[in-house]
Amino acid sequence: MKRRAVVALAGLSVALSLATAATPAQAPAAPASAPVVLRAAHLFDGRSGQLVSPGVVVVQGDRIAAVGDAAVPAGAKVIDLGEATLLPGFIDAHTHIASNHDDNWAQGFYENMLRFPTEQSFHAARNAKLTLEAGFTTVREVGAPDFVDIALRNAIRDGLAEGPRMLVAGHALGSTGGHCDAAPFPPERVVPLGPRDGVCNGAEQCRLATREQMKYGADLIKICASGGVLSEADPVDVPQLTPDELRAIVTEAHTWGRKVAAHSHGDLAAKLAVEAGVDSIEHGSFLTTPTLQLMKSKGTYLVPTRMTQVWVLDKADTYPPQIGAKARAAGAAHQKMFKEALRVGVPIALGTDAAVYPHGLNAQEFGDMVDLGMTPSAALLTSSQGSAKLLGIENETGTLEAGKFADIVAVPGNVLENIRATQKPLLVMKQGAVVRGP
Repeated sequence: MKRRAVVALAGLSVALSLATAATPAQAPAAPASAPVVLRAAHLFDGRSGQLVSPGVVVVQGDRIAAVGDAAVPAGAKVIDLGEATLLPGFIDAHTHIASNHDDNWAQGFYENMLRFPTEQSFHAARNAKLTLEAGFTTVREVGAPDFVDIALRNAIRDGLAEGPRMLVAGHALGSTGGHCDAAPFPPERVVPLGPRDGVCNGAEQCRLATREQMKYGADLIKICASGGVLSEADPVDVPQLTPDELRAIVTEAHTWGRKVAAHSHGDLAAKLAVEAGVDSIEHGSFLTTPTLQLMKSKGTYLVPTRMTQVWVLDKADTYPPQIGAKARAAGAAHQKMFKEALRVGVPIALGTDAAVYPHGLNAQEFGDMVDLGMTPSAALLTSSQGSAKLLGIENETGTLEAGKFADIVAVPGNVLENIRATQKPLLVMKQGAVVRGP
């Protein structure tokens, strides 16, 4: 059962402060007055799609001062990474850092039910640190209970916890009985969820639910347009919001300057969501060519979360039977859909659905997309160009260019020859501070 948001927010700052204090200190970043120069054999700037050699990035404070084989500034600290590739910090447009992964689905369900929101904040802080150390300097959190994601974003911003820059959704919005609702607990034992918790029915309730999330600090709105895989009661591909409900949510969010991400495995649900004006379709397992073409014409992004499909399909036998059946159906359809999306030319943003798999493995997404025919360069651009633009932060980060935040990752060797090198970062820098590496 979801707990009241006020409980989570009241205890979160204390919990995260304690968690941070218990963590060994990271090596301090160079003083703001001393430039830092990163050198490597190669550089992928995230803009041109090309690899250049050698790679040099000059960092001053939290920003990139220069890119290229320029003279080393006087007094600079030089970090020579040798046979490696420098890249922009990775951006994951679909995470659930505030939630946990458990290989045992039933055990994880049970433990989550018994965990207080303040206790969950410790887990969230750990998950955030693992994600940052994996090279992901920015993430979009697309739905979390008890507003833990909003509090975690604030704690990271204020230096109380270590993690990526976060854009967060609060509660994901959906209809009663849908993927965004709670499990079908006996009604006499659990209080039903309402608009503040993200469960809404009818246009006006859905408008209220949207306002509730934004009131408490949501950067974006996440909706469940269709059923899901890891929920017990709903078919995976059936629409769960009406056109009127979709329009109410999208109109309200866009009026407030917030984007809308639509979870949708089903084709009709995705089509209705795109027609209503959502900014991205998440997962998209059963999308057909006409819907993909509609998305391309409207500039609607696909966030395919490919690695989650690979993970869930591999683990299908470990889930309850009704979930395992949905996992097999969605996983089988997703591969065909992804290849068709490449052929049609739908804009793609990297997202992984972290928490379905263990946190910190996010970079597997690059290789999993390449396995289905995407070039290594194009796969990398789904983060630096795709996710950055979808999140609306392309002027701040996403590429290695002077003036942008010094969000930088170094991986071994030539990344275009071995895309899986992204899974083994040698160095991670967020806004000029080295959080992993020399």
